[in-house]
Amino acid sequence: MRIWLGVLLALPLTACGSANQIKPAEGKALPPAPYGATATPTAKDLITPPTQARPTRDEELLKESKKRTPDPFDLPPQS
Repeated sequence: MRIWLGVLLALPLTACGSANQIKPAEGKALPPAPYGATATPTAKDLITPPTQARPTRDEELLKESKKRTPDPFDLPPQS
């Protein structure tokens, strides 16, 4: 019963997302251009993650297994 109550209370929160274009609040401006930038970034530029934050996937699959090389730092515990 508690689970259903939690789901019912959380359901309206799923409708909070907005599909409209993001704009600064009325009377407010976007942040100033970063030091050295030639133009002020748009709202879309500010929320788009950089490539470093979301790297592309490497599609190279392992074709054959390889024998592990011995690790000189893999030492037994000290007594």
